[in-house]
Amino acid sequence: MSSEKVFDSDIKNPAALLEEFFSKHEYLSPEEKEAVSQAWTLLVTKAGDRVRECGKPYYLHPLRVANILAESKLDSPTLVAAILHTILDFNVTEEELKNQFGENVCNIILTVNKILNLPINTKTMHQSDAIRNMLFAMCDDARIILITLADRLDRIRNIKNFTAADQHMIASAVIEIWAPLADRLGMQAEKNEFEDLSLKYTNPAVFQQIKAIVSQKKDERSSYLEKAVNSIYKSADKMGMKIEIQSRAKHFYSIYQKMRKRNKEAGELFDLLALRILCNTPAECYTLVGIVHGLWKPLDGRFKDYIAMPKANGYQSLHTTVMCEGKPLEIQIRTHDMHNMAEHGIASHWLYKKGSSRELIEEDRLAIYNKLQQFKDSLTEGNNFETLKNELLGDEIYVFTPKGDVKKLPMGATAIDFAYSIHSAIGEKIIAAKADGKIIPLSKALQNTQIIEVITNPQAHPTEAQLKLVKTSKAHQKIHSWLMANDPTFSERLALKAEEAAAAQGIEGTVGTAGTGGTHFSRVKKSRPKKGKQEITEQKPRKKCGILVQGERRVLYNIAQCCHPEYPDLIAGYVTRTKGVSIHRADCLIYQRIPQKEERSVEVAWDDGHDQQ
Repeated sequence: MSSEKVFDSDIKNPAALLEEFFSKHEYLSPEEKEAVSQAWTLLVTKAGDRVRECGKPYYLHPLRVANILAESKLDSPTLVAAILHTILDFNVTEEELKNQFGENVCNIILTVNKILNLPINTKTMHQSDAIRNMLFAMCDDARIILITLADRLDRIRNIKNFTAADQHMIASAVIEIWAPLADRLGMQAEKNEFEDLSLKYTNPAVFQQIKAIVSQKKDERSSYLEKAVNSIYKSADKMGMKIEIQSRAKHFYSIYQKMRKRNKEAGELFDLLALRILCNTPAECYTLVGIVHGLWKPLDGRFKDYIAMPKANGYQSLHTTVMCEGKPLEIQIRTHDMHNMAEHGIASHWLYKKGSSRELIEEDRLAIYNKLQQFKDSLTEGNNFETLKNELLGDEIYVFTPKGDVKKLPMGATAIDFAYSIHSAIGEKIIAAKADGKIIPLSKALQNTQIIEVITNPQAHPTEAQLKLVKTSKAHQKIHSWLMANDPTFSERLALKAEEAAAAQGIEGTVGTAGTGGTHFSRVKKSRPKKGKQEITEQKPRKKCGILVQGERRVLYNIAQCCHPEYPDLIAGYVTRTKGVSIHRADCLIYQRIPQKEERSVEVAWDDGHDQQ
């Protein structure tokens, strides 16, 4: 649907608007209509005569959002939450919403509100991806994302009355965040519209150029495609197949991307046309490819099988490009079910099913989950979206700076980690922190989507206690380096802990030192003295061995000074950034605490037959 007029009724007549809404979406049962009516009554009562900046009634936008969702036949709780997704603007309490519409709808409304009021600030593609992941982190129900996307879609459809600067800002956020998010969820129709409308306001000159060229070639395109369509219908009919063919010009943003990629003007591009063939079974899809390739010569390298190998977002289709009357023609072939998934993605899981207001959804309709997130469980009403969310996010959280920048941190990270992620100087001076405006302990793990504010003091400095709290390698490394350079007793305490650990294993200590030359001595257990005899500690001189790194001798390495490994101690090694491979005793406490140790470790062994030079 475009940004043209959505409702024919008088927009100042709420009763007429609701009646028209129901006439558009007859799939709703009487009980579902009653729930939607209650939500509409509450919104209209609270909004009164309030209007938006464009001069239209306040309640019109929520109804348009609900209309977008109803076009995909989403369930009544989704429509109720959509109508009420801005109701908190009128001081309606959480308790009131729960009492009238239930806890599930209330939670959806609260989370949608939180998302729409986030201080989002996109500076880079990496930042945009972090924001998209963060949005998933906030959701306990997929319908939260669907309502948020519908809100953003309606907003960009209706930004004509905004200033040019605001239009550009909104359109930029759409192309960086919301269009890729729709794509990730397999919602192709929404993705395409997001992209086209974004192009219209971020690069209006190019948009109008493409629009003019597509419009000029409309009659020529119609005749050309009609011939191709008739040929396919005739051949399919001979095979006894009932198919549906849709002809279309590619959407404007797709043409724009081709222009940029090939460095050509829109008028120089020929493959602006496409056909979509819909059939009933995957087997018919492959038969139709054979028919198409029999009618026209296929272009090399342009056949893609997304049925056998679906895209990451669950998209399935066969793509081929053929030369038809001297022009490249792109053809997509898919089943009706694949098409529904391609157009609506995750939204298709809430499609209304005849015979019941809410039946279980078949497992074979879960492509968006099975293919995108390996989501194995059957989806039922009440599924809380947690598995999908965890698959997307892994062991990560996303939090905000007060300016709206997103920071990605590991699960369990503290405000100290957050401070170091901004700048080492801020991490070194942190004395306290706020989460969403409230003071929190520096030891407390941060939660997804919190806005974190760091409080510093120029006299503050890192402490050993902070070293034990942090989860990120950067914070650990910076604090450790500062303590080694500025706390004379820090290294002594580390050595003492190592000795205590050694003593706990029945080892007394080290006699002699590890160095670049001289004689080395082995560690020995203290022998129990016989009665009347003096205790004796044995020293065993031996030669110094070299090190094999993954079986190789000519590899730069250094002997760690924290544990002084000696032959025949069990040893371990990890790759440093500047000094080659660092060799530790396998039981060294310092080695055990190295951040990302598993990723940086390499296989090392004593070179028994090779004296170290």
